[in-house]
Amino acid sequence: MNARKKKNIIGVLIDPVDRATATEMIVEAARQRRGYAVSALAVHAVMTGVFDPVQRYRLNHLDLALADGQPVRWALNFLYSAGLRQRVYGPALTADLLARAEQDGLPVYFHGATQGILDRLCANLQQRFPGLRIAGTAPSTFGRVSKEVADETAGKIRRSGARIVFVGLGCPRQEVWAYEFAPRLDLPVVAVGAAFPFLAGTLPQAPRWMQDGGLEWLFRLRSEPVRLWRRYLILSPPYFLLAFCQKLGVKFSPNGKRPQAEQLYG
Repeated sequence: MNARKKKNIIGVLIDPVDRATATEMIVEAARQRRGYAVSALAVHAVMTGVFDPVQRYRLNHLDLALADGQPVRWALNFLYSAGLRQRVYGPALTADLLARAEQDGLPVYFHGATQGILDRLCANLQQRFPGLRIAGTAPSTFGRVSKEVADETAGKIRRSGARIVFVGLGCPRQEVWAYEFAPRLDLPVVAVGAAFPFLAGTLPQAPRWMQDGGLEWLFRLRSEPVRLWRRYLILSPPYFLLAFCQKLGVKFSPNGKRPQAEQLYG
């Protein structure tokens, strides 16, 4: 991780790179069989780092933290004139990586969601990328697991022959998983949020005009109001306020608190 290239957004370090660059960086790590923790961060993920110094430490020690949400991209451009023309949307990044994995013969592994979503996901991907090698899948246990279970999971992934692992556990669990498991696996671990149900066709995506205008949150709130209302209506206003304060000169430390012990999820 080269922290000098990262930009501090209210205490969370974000890599101001576009989707094509991110794809190349991840594929290169896969070729080298190198542990590489990646997450595409929306406002919710950034705010978990603002409120929790332990999570801030994890986020700021990811190898690649990408601007998934439009407001994160806006902040990079507003605060640093980063010139990012598009966000690094998790489902689109996933599709790009799968196309490269098919092209380069890199087997992939999917961890998270439910078995039903994984089955639909694999069926759709085999039609879209007929040469893609899916080394394995594992559904989420939707909770913490013991070190023994985590070791078993890591061993299963290593034995599968996978070269890229995609994780869809939801924020903040998937960022914790990427931070903890990338060194165990010596592989790129890419946390991609709702990419699994989107690509499986089990969760509708916002129209492109809403995505480009930063209104995807409104579409998703309407689709899943019970699960998402707190995320969008409580976390978003302070995010914008803090980003504006940073523009005015308020300093936000990227220092966090190193985890005292592993926090392992299934």
